[in-house]
Amino acid sequence: MQAKKRYFTLFSAGACLILLFCFGGIQVPLSRRGSNRRDDRSLTGYYRGARWHRFQGALHPFSPWEEDGSDDLDEHISPRQKREATSGVYTGKRCRMESCFDYSLCERNGFKVYVYPQQKGEKMSESYQNILSSIEGSRFYTPVPEQACLFVLSLDTLDRDQLSPQYVHNLKAKIQSLPLWNGGKNHIIFNLYSGTWPDYTEDLGFDIGLAMLAKASISTENFRRNFDVSIPLFSKDHPRTGGERGYLKHNAIPPYRKYMLVFKGKRYLTGIGSDTRNALYHVHNSEDVVLLTTCKHGKDWQKHKDARCDKDNFEYDKYDYREMLYNSTFCLVPRGRRLGSFRFLEALQAACVPVMLSNGWELPFSEIIDWNTAAVIGDERLLLQIPSTVRSIHQDQILSLRQQTQFLWEAYFNSVEKIVLTTLEIIQDRVLQHTSRSNLMWNSLPGGLFTLPQYSTYLGEFPFYYAKLGIKPYPKFTAIIHVVTPLVSQSQPVMKLLVAVAKSQYCAQVIVLWNCDKPLPAKHRWPLTSVPVIVIEGESKVISSRFLPYDTIPTDAVLSLDEDTVLSTTEVDFAFTVWQSFPDRIVGYPARSHFWDSNKARWGYTSKWTNDYSMVLTGAAIYHKYYHYLYTTYLPASLKTMVDQMSNCEDILMNFLVSSVSKLPPLKVTQKKQYKETMMAQGSRGSRWADPDHFAQRQTCMNKFASWFGTMPLVHSQMRLDPVLFKDQVSILRKKYKDIERL
Repeated sequence: MQAKKRYFTLFSAGACLILLFCFGGIQVPLSRRGSNRRDDRSLTGYYRGARWHRFQGALHPFSPWEEDGSDDLDEHISPRQKREATSGVYTGKRCRMESCFDYSLCERNGFKVYVYPQQKGEKMSESYQNILSSIEGSRFYTPVPEQACLFVLSLDTLDRDQLSPQYVHNLKAKIQSLPLWNGGKNHIIFNLYSGTWPDYTEDLGFDIGLAMLAKASISTENFRRNFDVSIPLFSKDHPRTGGERGYLKHNAIPPYRKYMLVFKGKRYLTGIGSDTRNALYHVHNSEDVVLLTTCKHGKDWQKHKDARCDKDNFEYDKYDYREMLYNSTFCLVPRGRRLGSFRFLEALQAACVPVMLSNGWELPFSEIIDWNTAAVIGDERLLLQIPSTVRSIHQDQILSLRQQTQFLWEAYFNSVEKIVLTTLEIIQDRVLQHTSRSNLMWNSLPGGLFTLPQYSTYLGEFPFYYAKLGIKPYPKFTAIIHVVTPLVSQSQPVMKLLVAVAKSQYCAQVIVLWNCDKPLPAKHRWPLTSVPVIVIEGESKVISSRFLPYDTIPTDAVLSLDEDTVLSTTEVDFAFTVWQSFPDRIVGYPARSHFWDSNKARWGYTSKWTNDYSMVLTGAAIYHKYYHYLYTTYLPASLKTMVDQMSNCEDILMNFLVSSVSKLPPLKVTQKKQYKETMMAQGSRGSRWADPDHFAQRQTCMNKFASWFGTMPLVHSQMRLDPVLFKDQVSILRKKYKDIERL
């Protein structure tokens, strides 16, 4: 019995040794050389036969896929991964800003963008030309590559469908030959269409390397978060600048329309994208849910037609798409051949709440936009539940969703320029993280393009967020008096104006901007006041210097005044009181208007005394000091140069800017018919009001400004704000602003 136990023990030990040998647990020396080095394994920390890789020192930053030089890593890559690694989409799959972007290029000159010069003989679509023009017209553009932080190709990469006439051949070789390509680092590639029939993959057909991708219809699987940018699919007819406003003209309560849910589009009988649209007929009821598809597209559609095609085509032709779009509460946005669809932007503009039905689509600008406030995100697998889901949404929520669609459309999507600028601003926020915008800035009026974080990262410094923050603007103003004529006597209008303004209970200080060719007057020439009077010599003596963001302005409000303005202390007090309730608008006295001259097919300017106005001139107006920064930073140098050369139209340009931001008209306060610009001595720059060319110049300015903005931002108004009991037949003692009626 004992012998059997010994044999069994020996047999078990032998079996264990064989198993250990087979699985690498025991190393059999192949040579006696070095066999006495018993500490070999302690140097590596792992057995030589182990399959784990040893990390050398500290962990390196995440490197892109193609830069990993480890040969033995390929042992653990599946064949599918190897195929994907050679694809243009997947080459930089692991790219992030920290690993594939060189921040040092942005340190010297800030966030500047360089566009490669267009090569002769290279075709370019109109849409891509619009993208490049938008970049070249922006404040980010630099013609010097050494100053650039980001690079944009002049080779058209928008359409990478090989069957498209816009497809650019041999793009891989052309890009690789660019001297600044550097493997794609600090480059951004714009793309609308990728892949081709029948599977429409996201492969661009060339290696994007380390470049960022601004792509439409990009999937969440291939989207490199905080590196790529998802952009909307837009048509070739999408306007380059300006763009139409949304179609929500007034807020109807309750916010229901003729139809609850609509869709009208192609039905694909073969290939990708057919499943979702093929199933829409299940929820179509021809009443308030109208989902129409047609098979009638493509050259050989009749070869693939099914039993439903004739009926679908008949129903499809009965309805007008525009009429459906503008009379529906919700618009279905199902995927087509690709994840994105033109229906998305069409629904936004029409204030028809988009119901997204495209699983895996990374929604446009998802990094900054909270789409839950403007759209309903559905699931293709739950199509039959969509009607009941949208019916359950409360009317208050519907109104909120519709209002947000209009804001997003006008802020980021209604022109190619806004799509491009939003893309660049997103990347700039990544680069300059310490001055990046907050979620509130991106998702509330006036939007991220008009709230520049370089001005301030505190929302309370902007004129748009006082109500949201529950605060009020600083209760005093800084007066800036623009002086262009020499100081001759103490009875000049500018002296009377300075004294009247300084007496205001709301005045913190007065700044005299000396833009006169004569030397500055001695300090004792200025009247004594109870508030500080600071005299600043204008920069280059140009008229735009009155709108520079001077550090000496401590208040939120700026009272802008021409030297020949005639205002009383009471008028100043009342205007400032009104402005405190409307800090995002221009509030003042001298009003002007614009009109469309159909005979000359251009915009006209008028100073006729009517109840209608669209501008309040900055010769006597109050506005937020942030508009000084926006005027200086946001507007192009070409417009400011034109204004300075003519020494005219700066007030019109400021009105264009403020109305473009606020989407609202200025506010005129108590009508003062006695307001007239006092004519200065003949021959001085102050006599420009009497110059016959002055009015003609302003007509020209109107059209130049409208051309740059791409639209007419000015808004007409007939509202005038008067003090309580103004002109009422009651005792003057009961009125707060008694002196206004005596003027």
